[in-house]
Amino acid sequence: MQFFFFSFSSAEGYFYFQFPTSDFKLFSYLWPEILFVKIMERRVRVRFAPSPTGPLHMGGVRTALFNYLFAKKHGGDFLLRIEDTDQNRYVPGAEDYIIESLKWCGLVPDEGVGFGGEYGPYRQSERKVMYKQYADFLIENGFAYYAFDTAEELNSLRKEAEANKHVFSYDLHTRNNLKNSLTLSPEEVLERLQTGEHYVIRFKMPENRDIIEEDLIRGRVSFNTNQLDDKVLFKSDGMPTYHLANVVDDHLMKITHVIRGEEWLSSMPLHILLYESLGWSETRPYFSHLPLILKPEGKGKLSKRDGDKMGFPVFPLLWKDPETGEYSRGYREDGYFPEAFINMLALLGWNSGTEQEFFSIEELIEAFDLSRVVKSGARFDPEKAKWFNRHYLHQKSALELAEQFKPELVDKGIEVDGNKLEIIVSKIKDRCEFVKDLWSQSHYFFVAPESYDEKTIKAKWKADTGEKLLTIATFLETIEEWKAETIKELFSAFMASKEWGFGAVMVPIRLALVGASTGPDLFEILELVGQQECIRRIEIAVELLK
Repeated sequence: MQFFFFSFSSAEGYFYFQFPTSDFKLFSYLWPEILFVKIMERRVRVRFAPSPTGPLHMGGVRTALFNYLFAKKHGGDFLLRIEDTDQNRYVPGAEDYIIESLKWCGLVPDEGVGFGGEYGPYRQSERKVMYKQYADFLIENGFAYYAFDTAEELNSLRKEAEANKHVFSYDLHTRNNLKNSLTLSPEEVLERLQTGEHYVIRFKMPENRDIIEEDLIRGRVSFNTNQLDDKVLFKSDGMPTYHLANVVDDHLMKITHVIRGEEWLSSMPLHILLYESLGWSETRPYFSHLPLILKPEGKGKLSKRDGDKMGFPVFPLLWKDPETGEYSRGYREDGYFPEAFINMLALLGWNSGTEQEFFSIEELIEAFDLSRVVKSGARFDPEKAKWFNRHYLHQKSALELAEQFKPELVDKGIEVDGNKLEIIVSKIKDRCEFVKDLWSQSHYFFVAPESYDEKTIKAKWKADTGEKLLTIATFLETIEEWKAETIKELFSAFMASKEWGFGAVMVPIRLALVGASTGPDLFEILELVGQQECIRRIEIAVELLK
């Protein structure tokens, strides 16, 4: 994809923008103040950069999905980067969980942790040596400063502000009264550093600057620096914060588009200023901020608690907390197909502009456009998730479903011919939402019922029903070709000879065979259950329901 980059100045300040080359004429007309235009050929590169602080939330999977779709739509690269700068929150097993989740969803990175690539390492804890040089550059050039304030001192200032009904912020209004290299002499700063005193490096937010950006989802957004605090960029333990690390890594990894959750929108002006301060404005990425996934009911974003309360998973895979041993449900283990999960996620906050609801991954790639991502939050509907899974189950062949169903039968000690199992599955799959439902819809093909539906008994089992069913059982013994069509033909003739109405016996026969009044065609059930087993079940039912 080609981009053009331009900057312009106005009364509000200096601004920098980048747009697709195809829009050049349009923006040249709209912005006569253009100072320069530089055409560049850049391969689209996006990254998914989760922190290994626990299981991957479905909102994170959606972020990965939109990045993946965008990259593939434009013939670009999809990277996986692990942002583990906050070692205090690191959770063992979380990184492997993230990688396995992406693989299950079919969102395989082109490069990154576990996948290789020429811009590695892709784990930030393995890159920490390089961040210090950029932090030092910012200090040397007046864009950042050392701060020696202790956590206790800052907490005291926050409490004092709260008592006066104010909010304390480390910013341009307060920094000149605090313990930092802006207020201390160079000698004292050097001494504190040499003695190993705890410090952080903070960005020096400029005064009264308007930072304007064209977010590819939200449109034009504006921030004034007087409302922003001096964020920590680097800590004395040698680790950067997210703000510095992600900007440095995105630049070095040649990221062209940052597609992330809206919780990072407020950080965008800082990141833009960091690109500017480090001299990377001409190659900084586009920004796009995705809407939240909202609770099914009430306000706020979707959480694990909502899933626990309402009985649905919020994680792609089963997760076991390494500290508590607590398990959290996963879409995979709950029986969802990855393609159903992905299809559902894609339509949470995005639409194709058509009536189409079911998309293969190839169709999603073809249709995906950031301009069709909504700005407002997208409400999650657990029933809609099931609806998607039901659709994809019904699209699968009986053979494929039979293979997935077979392990459950083996666990139950049931042996069944493969062809017969395929036929059984073909008869009942349209009644199922999940593969696990196949057993509840088909158990009577393999084992005799142990009980009978009380409502059906009261409605259909009359005084003479038992006698009629025993007569029918005797008749069934005479059928030589045990095929559904033959059974139906001979049974119809038998009923006519007895002058019995079908309504008097069909439901009771089904009750005897199935235990309820449900199931596919009765004569197909008769064929699949088998001649002698059907007769046995009828005789048992008659005996039990006297």
